Amino acid sequence: MNDIVRIETDPRRSRVVVYNGVVYVGGMTADDRSQDIKGQTRQTLEKIEQFLARAGTDKSRVLTAQIWIKDLARDFEGMNEIWNAWTAPNAAPTRATAQCEMGAPDVLVEIIVTAAAGR
Repeated sequence: MNDIVRIETDPRRSRVVVYNGVVYVGGMTADDRSQDIKGQTRQTLEKIEQFLARAGTDKSRVLTAQIWIKDLARDFEGMNEIWNAWTAPNAAPTRATAQCEMGAPDVLVEIIVTAAAGR
């Protein structure tokens, strides 16, 4: 039986769960929410990359992503500019992007990824 590994767990959630060769990174947002969509996306992806490293994997092994944007019409292009620069060459994951009401009014983007564990 495989063990479940949880990273940064509190009573409400774990930031990352690793099980059976799969790394699940929970919804990440920017710490500095005064930034525009590009700044928030960049910070969010940096945070995701750090958690992937802690789980023993990296962005080249991301399988799928879910991206939620507060204002899709206004911010989709800016978010994509940062996302496209961040994804590993020839390793773009599957992805869904949607507009949604965020948990806090100053959050512009939230991203969840699932990755294969490290080799």
